Amino acid sequence: MNAVRLVLSRILQGLALVLAVVVLNFVLVHAAPGDPVETIAGASGGMSAEMMQKLRVQYGLDRPLPVQLGVYVGKVLHADLGYSYFFNLPVSQLIAERVPATLLLVLTAVIVAFVVGTTLGVLASKKSNGLLSQAITVLSLVGFAAPVFWMGIMLVILFASVLPILPVSDMRSATSSGQGGVADAIDVAQHLVLPAITLALVYLAQYSRLSRSSMLDVLGADYIRTARAKGLADRVVLYKHALRNALLPVVTVLGLQFGNVMAGAILVETVFNWPGLGRLAFDSVLRRDYPTILGVLLFSSIVVVVMNLLTDFAYRLIDPRIKAR
Repeated sequence: MNAVRLVLSRILQGLALVLAVVVLNFVLVHAAPGDPVETIAGASGGMSAEMMQKLRVQYGLDRPLPVQLGVYVGKVLHADLGYSYFFNLPVSQLIAERVPATLLLVLTAVIVAFVVGTTLGVLASKKSNGLLSQAITVLSLVGFAAPVFWMGIMLVILFASVLPILPVSDMRSATSSGQGGVADAIDVAQHLVLPAITLALVYLAQYSRLSRSSMLDVLGADYIRTARAKGLADRVVLYKHALRNALLPVVTVLGLQFGNVMAGAILVETVFNWPGLGRLAFDSVLRRDYPTILGVLLFSSIVVVVMNLLTDFAYRLIDPRIKAR
């Protein structure tokens, strides 16, 4: 019963947070300079003042901001994200079309960064002053310092001209049928390699450094010395006893940084022309497409809140002491 109450409490907190984010996003987006009607008028090669006023009335932009906010929140509560000014399609449809590509990119990058970064950190902690540990530390610093967009541009230059063995743009080849199957999956996987590596490198560096320092702290604990004194193999001590406790701070950072990964996806998708939510958000910002921007921000907020909830639950699986409390 306590577990059910805890889950419901976390869900209610998450819903309240999402609602607060919706209000804050609406205010910030509308406070930014620029007029969507003027942007549409410029894109259409000129528009009369009467037509521009009709568009403002049609989109509800002639109303006071508090009224617009109330109307928008009411629509969101009814699962209506509005209609795109530029794409002339429902925002929910646009997001639904782009979500699979973004989730494929983000989840691949997160899994690669978590698994590889944690593995490198564990290996580096075995001999903290060894050559392997120093090499991993240097690589981590380089990966952490390199901006995501710069890394993407460098990979595009490398694989577009020097080593043209991987595609550097789009999600599928022009000859792909897009109907599924093994050939289509291989084609998507080839296009996924460079964007996923670009997005994963920064977070891989962070996870490797964090897991290394966490493992060093855990390996100096009394229970680890006791386990070794009992004659347990180093592999058992390292992976069964030490790693499980050392994963807690890594899991914490993983959950908290998922929003940063979503933000980094905007740059990566723009560099590699990946047809996801990041590219949709970038195009919408340039065109002052308020409903689409707010829809993408709302979806990203929901994903971050869900990831934080999953992180909270993962704590209880990793550390039985938290589960007991």
